Amino acid sequence: MVKYSDEQLDGLFAALADRTRRKVLASLEAGSRPVTELASVHDMSLPGFMKHLRVLEQAGLLERTKEGRVVRCTLQPEPMKEAASWIAHYEKFWTDKLDSLARYLYQQEELQTWKKQDSAKNPPSALPATIRSPRRKSGGRGPTRKR
Repeated sequence: MVKYSDEQLDGLFAALADRTRRKVLASLEAGSRPVTELASVHDMSLPGFMKHLRVLEQAGLLERTKEGRVVRCTLQPEPMKEAASWIAHYEKFWTDKLDSLARYLYQQEELQTWKKQDSAKNPPSALPATIRSPRRKSGGRGPTRKR
């Protein structure tokens, strides 16, 4: 596997960040196509569309070949494999974190269920809070201290 530098990954993600460029790559999945055919789908000038193709080519996602007067574009998926492995690393990280969160939430839910069941078995007393237990009468006078 070819190791890409940070600049190459930056260029790749920057190229994939634009909707027009992603649509171009999707249309090239079926095979190579002429530039005019790719550009006809998008509502922009040909020079503007060529800028998108240049960004894709610089990112290594596209290869242009000229056959006579026709320029054809072909998808080059290899750079996406490196991006996919980079994303997969963080996918594992976040999957582990989300699994841990799910276990914690499940445990909290079980504790709440247990507390509800326990309180149903031992309901609080039916006496209102304003009723107090009767006071005891004080006893006789206690021993006094001699001076």
